[in-house]
Amino acid sequence: MTTQTATKPLTADALVARYAGVVAYVADEAAATTVPGFIDQLNTAIQNLDLARFDTDELENAAMYLADANDSVDETERTVLLKRAADNLAYIDDMAGEYRLMV
Repeated sequence: MTTQTATKPLTADALVARYAGVVAYVADEAAATTVPGFIDQLNTAIQNLDLARFDTDELENAAMYLADANDSVDETERTVLLKRAADNLAYIDDMAGEYRLMV
């Protein structure tokens, strides 16, 4: 008999909870607690990483997907956009680690 585990659906709030600390570090701000605040903070972090000559394409995509998901009223579309945002946000941990070494 196999046991299936239910996976939690991916939410914008879950992405904020997962990445707020690292994005806040790069943005040099207190961690955002709302999705719109996180998107703004992510854009600030992107600017800081750009100044340090990082390739921020993935993070720019993540901010766009997250904003679009936040505005979407279609559940299927929101799920797809959040997955894309999550895939692109995965790069921030490595970038922040390298950024820490530079500042």
